[in-house]
Amino acid sequence: MHCPYCNASETKVIDSRLAAEGAQVRRRRQCSLCQERFTTFEMVEVVMPRIIKSSGKIEPYDNEKLRRSIQLPLQKRPVTTDGQEGMISRIEKRVRQMGEREISSKVLGEIVMSELKDLDDVAYVRFASVYRDFQDIEAFKKELANIRPDDLT
Repeated sequence: MHCPYCNASETKVIDSRLAAEGAQVRRRRQCSLCQERFTTFEMVEVVMPRIIKSSGKIEPYDNEKLRRSIQLPLQKRPVTTDGQEGMISRIEKRVRQMGEREISSKVLGEIVMSELKDLDDVAYVRFASVYRDFQDIEAFKKELANIRPDDLT
C-alpha cells in the first residue's frame, strides 16, 4: 500500500477492525518514511448482478449510485456512517443471495425501501416519495398508514 502523502511503498498496519457488519476490514496504517497515518478499507470483491432499468436498458450494478440514492433521504437524520454502510452491505448481500445474473431496478428499489423502513421512518418516506412518485398528500398519508397504522387517525 502506497502512502497517500509521500507515495512511499513501505507502510505498516497499526490496527485492524471489522467494519460494515463484518463485510469490510478497516486498517489504520502508518507510513515508514513520513510517519503520516491513514485508513484503508478492505473488502471481498464479488460480482453483482446487472440491473434491468424500467426502460429495458441493462446497466452494471453501481455501488456509488446506490450509496448516493441512500444518502439523500438520510440527510440530517440521526443515522451514522456505520449505519449507512451496514445497510448497504445488507442490501448487497440480499441481492447476491438471489443468485441472479440480472435483477430489475424495481426489485432493488423494494429491497432498499425495506432496509430504510427498518433503519429510519423519515428516510423511508423520503425515498418512497421519489421512488413511487407520490403525486399528492393522499399518497403520503397512505404510505404513512403502512408504517404506523395505529398513530394515524
